[in-house]
Amino acid sequence: MDRNSNAYTFIFSIAMVLVVAVVLSFLATSLKPMQSKNVKQEKMQNILNTFVGDSLEVDGKKMELTRVLASEKFDEYIKNQYTLNYKGETVEGVEAFNINLATEIKKPVDEQNFPLYEAQYNGQSYFVIPLRGSGLWDAIWGYVALKQDLNTIEGVIFDHKGETAGLGAEITTDWFQERFKNEKIYDGNKIVGVEVKKGYSGGTDKSDHQVNAISGATITGDGVTNMMKERLSKYKPFFEKLKNSKLAIR
Repeated sequence: MDRNSNAYTFIFSIAMVLVVAVVLSFLATSLKPMQSKNVKQEKMQNILNTFVGDSLEVDGKKMELTRVLASEKFDEYIKNQYTLNYKGETVEGVEAFNINLATEIKKPVDEQNFPLYEAQYNGQSYFVIPLRGSGLWDAIWGYVALKQDLNTIEGVIFDHKGETAGLGAEITTDWFQERFKNEKIYDGNKIVGVEVKKGYSGGTDKSDHQVNAISGATITGDGVTNMMKERLSKYKPFFEKLKNSKLAIR
């Protein structure tokens, strides 16, 4: 066949498209188990990070909380995993770790499952709650660990899909996330979460339910505010059951 002909060019193009498609399909299939493993380990790392920080002491040595280390230590610190309904009742047959919040929050509230992790670390109890909401451009998410009083924040971790570098993306930084430590989520008997407030002047006050916003990232900050309040409030029925049965402090 004449290599300069239109027919040759057309056939060659189709052949290349098919070859590339087969190669990409093969790579996607081959790498999927590894990708799934990485996602699982990263999730464990994020959950543990909220109450152990970014390092762990292992055999007397301080080690960075990597994804691999987190997967090895996860079951040691996470003592219980609950799947709850909107009434705060446990749901059987649904594993908390496997719940996809991106899908779950699209359902009516009375059809949603709410994952919750109970942890023990250095003699203290914590409850870790997954978060998900909307930033300026796309989804934001994270985890918040509450101390055993079910009111005081031990730590948070946030992430995003497409916030602006140097602005909204700063929610992933340690200096921003550290502002939430020891903040309270209850105002009286109502869960209000923590407001990311522009022009905040409260300093280190941990009783006003507010932290200073990121300059130039008002909408992303509002997204964090709304995400925390909306998600945390869904756990109030369960928290009240724990308090009433005196299971919050063990």
